[in-house]
Amino acid sequence: MNELDHPAARDPQASSVPHGLSSLLEALRASAAERDRQGGHAAQEKQWIAEAGLLTIAVPREFGGTGAAWPKVYETIRSIARVDSALAHLLGFQCLQVVSVDVWGNPAQRARYLRGTVESRWWWGNAVNPLDTRLVASATADGGFRLNGQKGFCSGTRGSQMMTVSAHDPQTGKPIFAVIPTTRDGITVNEDWDPIGQRQTDSGSVSFANVKVEAEEVLHRSETPPTPHATLRTLVSQLVLTNLFVGIAQGALEEARQYVNKNGRPWITSGVDKATDDPYLIARFGEMRLQTVSAEALAERAARALDDAWNKGAELNAEERGRVALATSEAKILAHRAALEVSQNLFDACGARATHAPLALDRFWRNARVHTLHDPLDYRVRDVGRYALSGTLPDVSLYT
Repeated sequence: MNELDHPAARDPQASSVPHGLSSLLEALRASAAERDRQGGHAAQEKQWIAEAGLLTIAVPREFGGTGAAWPKVYETIRSIARVDSALAHLLGFQCLQVVSVDVWGNPAQRARYLRGTVESRWWWGNAVNPLDTRLVASATADGGFRLNGQKGFCSGTRGSQMMTVSAHDPQTGKPIFAVIPTTRDGITVNEDWDPIGQRQTDSGSVSFANVKVEAEEVLHRSETPPTPHATLRTLVSQLVLTNLFVGIAQGALEEARQYVNKNGRPWITSGVDKATDDPYLIARFGEMRLQTVSAEALAERAARALDDAWNKGAELNAEERGRVALATSEAKILAHRAALEVSQNLFDACGARATHAPLALDRFWRNARVHTLHDPLDYRVRDVGRYALSGTLPDVSLYT
């Protein structure tokens, strides 16, 4: 079997696939608490996502994909994050790897890998982190490379069929970027992901031992300055995280609402018969909703800005790109804060009995806490403050 035709991993014990997004969300929510406790690989749930047709939501229509506008892509990610932010992370990073091929690949690579994603329903893994230089790429005479070393935080790689990879080229001092099948000889996907949250994102490390990269698999060598359009990939990534945060806040608020309506008891000095009539509790829910809807509004605003910029293609200029980066930072700051604060305030709203471990209501805060550490919030506030004070737009970087 050709390694590019390697079939998607399937669970022979998997139950019937939920039909439609709403059924998928119900199925994910039903098992989210138990899967959070277990951690590990969500093979059945990933199969459901594939069967729902979501793997190709960001693949351009010219290659047979859905080609959804960015606001729709992020709305989908956000809706899954409300019930299971780990699975939403996997779908978001699936979209990110598709974008990586789309902006870095030549026409032949785009056709090969994007059409292959549609036809073979590939899950994509991520081993791209140019700051991690432990993976070394040694050039070969045929224009390819040999990879040796390790990468960490390789989200989605376990159970994937293809992966994007960045590696340090010591000859040039720059990273190389490539696409390779996850099953290629010399690749070991390590099951060493065991954080306090986001426990099913398959974000362990990957080891490479003399792994061959063919010349035609090399996507980008950073030898020429990328176009403003190509650098939108970074903002695609940051808005994945932003919408995960918003979804976590929305999910925590909904769980709190359901819990209080079903189990809430009024405080002994409240003077009311029902918890839902307590003015302090009402005020707390009001504040939680304000944080959530504000974060969602800025996330949607940033997604529209990204979509407009994306559709300009090669005509996009640096200033226009900078304004999308600003909108993205503004949205991410608010979403970061909303995810942490709403998931924490859930317990103040629900009370001591809500800490019953089997409920796993703490998963919202744990998932938010793990994800909000991806890059320091202070530097985003700095960028927004610079623009507010002097009109300076954010510089292009690995995070902005």
